[in-house]
Amino acid sequence: MVAARDLYRSSQRERTPEARGRKLLREWLSPAQRETFDAYGYVDVLGSESGQRYRIYYGSISNIRELNEKDDPVAGLCFAPAAALPPGDVMLAQKIVLENDESRALAIANRFHSTSPPIQVRNAHRAR
Repeated sequence: MVAARDLYRSSQRERTPEARGRKLLREWLSPAQRETFDAYGYVDVLGSESGQRYRIYYGSISNIRELNEKDDPVAGLCFAPAAALPPGDVMLAQKIVLENDESRALAIANRFHSTSPPIQVRNAHRAR
C-alpha cells in the first residue's frame, strides 16, 4: 500500500506544469547541455549570429548572462515570452531564440550590468 501511495504521489508531481516544462526543456538539450543542466541548473548556448556564449539559468526573469572568453558573466539579459509560463518553458524559448534569431532576442532584451549569477542561483548554492 505504501509503495502504491508513493508511486501515485510521484506521478502527480510529474504532472505539474513546472515538471512538464522541465521535461520538455531536457528533451531539447544536447547530452552535454542536459548533463550541465542537471548538475548546475543552467544551459550554455551560442548566439546564432555572433557566436557569443550565453548562460541561461533555471528561472523566468533576469536569468541570462552573457559570458566572456573565460566563461565569466559580463552582462545580464532579460527577455521572456509574454505569457506566464513555467521556468522550463521560458528557458526553452530563450534557448531557441538565441540559437536561431539572436538579433531579435537582443533587440527586445533588457540588458543590465551583471558579473554574477542570478540571485536565486547564488542563494541555492549557499543552501547546499
